[in-house]
Amino acid sequence: HSTFASRYVRASLPRFRMPENSIPKEAAYQIINDELMLDGNPRLNLASFVTTWMEPECNKLMMDSINKNYVDMDEYPVTTELQNRCVNMIAHLFNAPLGETETAVGVGTVGSSEAIMLAGLAFKRRWQNKMKAAGKPCDKPNIVTGANVQVCWEKFARYFEVELKEVKLSEGYYVMDPEKAVEMVDENTICVAAILGSTLNGEFEDVKMLNDLLVKKNEETG
Repeated sequence: HSTFASRYVRASLPRFRMPENSIPKEAAYQIINDELMLDGNPRLNLASFVTTWMEPECNKLMMDSINKNYVDMDEYPVTTELQNRCVNMIAHLFNAPLGETETAVGVGTVGSSEAIMLAGLAFKRRWQNKMKAAGKPCDKPNIVTGANVQVCWEKFARYFEVELKEVKLSEGYYVMDPEKAVEMVDENTICVAAILGSTLNGEFEDVKMLNDLLVKKNEETG
């Protein structure tokens, strides 16, 4: 099945150009729909990182809003407000240290990869500004993660020229060890990535212990 599909796609490649004449929209839909039948079934994709089914009402809301240019927040302030409510709900869900009148800082993204690229860039810029202000070199940043992180952390490190330091996993302990992670931290570390829901087994990493150890190290080393 997959071999046939890949051969079919390769055989079709030379025809990828704008046709001279149009065809009826119904025919265009049917041709594309038939080709997509060669894909796998998302409901049977056990390797997927996302839910492959949701309530029809969610689909309807998405389709009702699909023509909004969401990044134009001045034009679509209610959509922005809904995003901010979701950010706060997630912050409270994971016990972010917020006061009763405080709002969480965050932004909606199209997926985890974009979220990590934006967060990583923010960490990198903040670290660079701090190093420049101290008159120190800022050309060799690093991040510390467990070997169980999602591949988008590796993408971030590769795309934005950041060294990736990985804490190796051990038998029976399949998340990042906070103590080993903190040992890897130096003045060029822009962040340590902890996961709430490990890629391998869904386990939460000990964020509080990690934070406490990092605070202690920062107090000792500056």
